[in-house]
Amino acid sequence: MYKYTAKRILLMIPTLVGAAILVFGLLRLIPGDVCELRLAGSGTYVDPDAIRDCQLKLGMLDPIWKQFYDFMIGLFTFNFGDSMWTGQPITHEIKLRFALSLQVAIMATIVSVAIAIPMGTISAVKQNTWLDYVVRAFSIAGIAMPSFWLGILIILGLLIYTQAWFGQPWMPPIEYVDPFTDPIGNFSQLIWPAIATGYRYSAVATRMMRSALLEVLREDFIRTARAKGIKEKIITQRHAWKNALLPVVTVIGIEFAFLMGGLVVTEQVFNLNGLGKLFVESVTNHDYTMTQALVMLVATIFVITNFVVDLCYAWLDPRIRYS
Repeated sequence: MYKYTAKRILLMIPTLVGAAILVFGLLRLIPGDVCELRLAGSGTYVDPDAIRDCQLKLGMLDPIWKQFYDFMIGLFTFNFGDSMWTGQPITHEIKLRFALSLQVAIMATIVSVAIAIPMGTISAVKQNTWLDYVVRAFSIAGIAMPSFWLGILIILGLLIYTQAWFGQPWMPPIEYVDPFTDPIGNFSQLIWPAIATGYRYSAVATRMMRSALLEVLREDFIRTARAKGIKEKIITQRHAWKNALLPVVTVIGIEFAFLMGGLVVTEQVFNLNGLGKLFVESVTNHDYTMTQALVMLVATIFVITNFVVDLCYAWLDPRIRYS
């Protein structure tokens, strides 16, 4: 197990290096120039010498090999430099938004797991009954319904029903509040995007849980347990669950990694200044350094999440052994 863990950790390095080479090369192929956008923001004529001075200051005129060398050194030293657009340190810009995105991702994952595992289990155990049909319809609706559209419905519902019940409309706070400073205010703001996003991704996990559990319940060791007279509830919880959770854990892990930078539209709906919004701004402004740092951050999260999921396999299924 220790050798496998060490080997997987070492394999992360070439994976991230390959991602760094890919993102560095692709960003240089995108047309546009951050200096032209900064200097021509008012729509007036800009002296080409001014653009060249800006490019020289930002290091855009350096040889490609030197730009790549500085980029890789920054990755290994966790010094991503300054943003080409704002001039602020990239680590500072990301730090302001990372906590919010991480909290939303964790809360949405909890909501997704809380919905998917029990409902998927009920749907599998009560196969082809009315409960199964209700759960399947609920999950299909979640797959078909975009999370940002559900977020708009949540905000409208809060405004309408609070107006009807309390005589005054209420909606989630607009400004982000630190959970350690005001936990109630923080929870009242982020629970709604977490519900909207968690329901959307719970639909996929619910269907995965149902299909995986149905497959496990048809295995020979389950028939043996039933032949011994073990109660169906105990068979499901002690013998079937862990085996059925393997593909579900994979789906949940991928969803969590995606939530860290993929909630662009949902953040716009709930006015959240997270990593997704910063992603869009950096690409729009041709901010190479910021975009590179964000892509590598998300890639690192994906790699670490897949590593943790692989380690969970051995705990869920005793038949899996790493050597």
